[in-house]
Amino acid sequence: MLAHDVRRRRRELGLTQPQLADLAGVSERFVRALEAGKQSVQLDRVQAVLEALGLELRAEVRGGS
Repeated sequence: MLAHDVRRRRRELGLTQPQLADLAGVSERFVRALEAGKQSVQLDRVQAVLEALGLELRAEVRGGS
């Protein structure tokens, strides 16, 4: 879901992956990995990308008994 949201928002803003990488201060490779849903992305870099897109990351605690 995060990958889809990042890609969708980037496209809404008319940004290329290289432009987003530049705005967020991360590599193009990282943006590609994030949009591809790779599991090993670093949270601080994810946060930088989200901030560049005007998005925020929220955590939801799910519990069950």
